[in-house]
Amino acid sequence: MSLQRHYATTLPSRFTAPLAPRTPTAPKLVALNEPLARMLGLDPDWLRGPEGIALLGGGLRPDGEASVAMAYSGHQFGHFNPTLGDGRAMLVGEATDAAGRLFDIHLKGSGPTPFSRRGDGRAALGPVLREYVVSEAMAALGIPTTRALAALTTGDVVLREIALPGAVIARVALSHIRVGTFEYAAATGEKENIRALADYAIDRLYPALRTEEAPYLGLLRAVMERQARLVAQWMLVGFVHGVMNTDNTSIAGETIDFGPCAFLDEYDPGKVFSSIDEYGRYAFGRQADITLWNLARLAEAILPLLDADPQVAVQKAQGVLEGFDAVFGRAHLSGWREKLGLTVPIEGDAALITRFLDAMHKGRADFTLACRRLGDAAGSGDFEPFLALFDGDEAIRAWVSDWQARLAREDVSPAVRHQAMQRVNPRVIPRNHRIEAMIDAAVQGDYAPFETMMQVLARPFDDGTDGLDAAPVDAERVRATYCGT
Repeated sequence: MSLQRHYATTLPSRFTAPLAPRTPTAPKLVALNEPLARMLGLDPDWLRGPEGIALLGGGLRPDGEASVAMAYSGHQFGHFNPTLGDGRAMLVGEATDAAGRLFDIHLKGSGPTPFSRRGDGRAALGPVLREYVVSEAMAALGIPTTRALAALTTGDVVLREIALPGAVIARVALSHIRVGTFEYAAATGEKENIRALADYAIDRLYPALRTEEAPYLGLLRAVMERQARLVAQWMLVGFVHGVMNTDNTSIAGETIDFGPCAFLDEYDPGKVFSSIDEYGRYAFGRQADITLWNLARLAEAILPLLDADPQVAVQKAQGVLEGFDAVFGRAHLSGWREKLGLTVPIEGDAALITRFLDAMHKGRADFTLACRRLGDAAGSGDFEPFLALFDGDEAIRAWVSDWQARLAREDVSPAVRHQAMQRVNPRVIPRNHRIEAMIDAAVQGDYAPFETMMQVLARPFDDGTDGLDAAPVDAERVRATYCGT
């Protein structure tokens, strides 16, 4: 098997720190994503063998070359930290798919690095399985994301509040370059470091920009557009990232770093799950605003590349960032039109969507079930299962009447509309209470709930009777999530 060291050998050495391979006490494969492995040209049988386990569990490359920890900075809850980096992770290298695209193979939980900041660099089994489940669920929902290649237990004990089984996740991404990586380059005070990183990002992720007159401004625009569309997709499925620091914002426009993430049960734009987000900075409804704030930090980092005159550079960057709302708004509005079965854009649709969201919020309706049952009602005409989700039905009944009047303006049959709506309104998401139950079982050695979740979440839009679509009862409700460090 051949792995490249593209990032480690292309950029200046200050962007990485070489690492010795780790040797877990008793590594054991819990899950291997065979379709993803094959896509990357990796032999699943080899990955299951001793050499593959050594690679996935400790970063031991077949060629003996060093894996690296990636250096980056970051604004964490608005406060700048100049030196973060991979404190419990390593970039093993890059694999190439059939189209010639490079993909990072990156281990998380693999042990201490020069960036560990007194941490142990380890991961517990629970956060590893959470990331595996949620990232693969995101992929099945069609949302750009890092992917899970493998999960392993290490045979080591990780101390958090209690002793927990240690684990490692091997994840795959178009790139692990973050806004924080550019902040790190800028913090060095050397323009050539910023240029080297920008050139690398363009060559790897946005090669068409090389022919543009202003490729660095094009880079900012391309990242802005991908991030705007990404956060719109999050909002359409009720995903709460939980810790949208600049070091968790991908230049490739992928969902990255699943820590205290969760999906909404009841719709609430102010909902916060992360136990460390005391003031709601990263609440569900604030995610677009925070994404734009993070992009402004990217713009600040690359200003020296945009124009020799600082004021002109700022004006150029502002011109790009001012386009964020339009890109996000189009993606969000068009996505909601699809979710509500509206095939022809008509003035007033945005107000109809807002009223639906307000009704869900006031009626404490489950986000995923409400959208799915509305699709059922569009086909059957039976609205009672949908209406039963709402506390108090006067507002939602009035909305249904207006929605039906809106549908009547289009020549689409109920059966066709039902099918179209259920292609975008998932039946199942990684419910928070199901994830917690799955983790509890896995810590006790029972991986059956994990395996069941993976099978069902791979087909989120299919009908089914597995029960994984059920909302939590009050005793099952998860009110806070944790990053696992």
